[in-house]
Amino acid sequence: MGQNTGPTPDTATPQAVLKEFGAGFARVAASYERNAALREELLQEISLAVVTALPSLKDPARLRAFVFRIAHNCAVRHAVRNMRLRRTEGEYAAGAEKTVPPSGEDSDNRQERLMEAVRSLKLPYRQVITLLLEGLSYDEIARAAGISVSNVGVRINRAKAELKALLTHE
Repeated sequence: MGQNTGPTPDTATPQAVLKEFGAGFARVAASYERNAALREELLQEISLAVVTALPSLKDPARLRAFVFRIAHNCAVRHAVRNMRLRRTEGEYAAGAEKTVPPSGEDSDNRQERLMEAVRSLKLPYRQVITLLLEGLSYDEIARAAGISVSNVGVRINRAKAELKALLTHE
């Protein structure tokens, strides 16, 4: 559990870490940002934060949880910052919209529906479900989120219930 076959702090260059986890970082960014340009900006923020923080990692076994914690912290800051911007610009309506595109047959449409549903979750649920979708164990999610393993389980169950309601309600 939690084993990592990718780079470790001893062997990893920033490039190796970004190569190993870059696709996961992109999915984290996509779960927090719908707009492609802002999503790319968020991905760059995540990459820079990870590369900057990498030398401070002390336990090689925790690399995966370490980098995803940084990714999620960046994504949460981005979401809060943009929510404030939207409110001041008058674009953010009272109460978050929870709309999911209608269901379709193809895989791309199902993935987009899932991403829309994940984006509509409250931040604590979005964080744990995104990490779960990235294949992190409950223990790794707990370390990345800074919560207990039992709290991870509770949040995941609540997130799954909310996702099910969002995806079946059309």
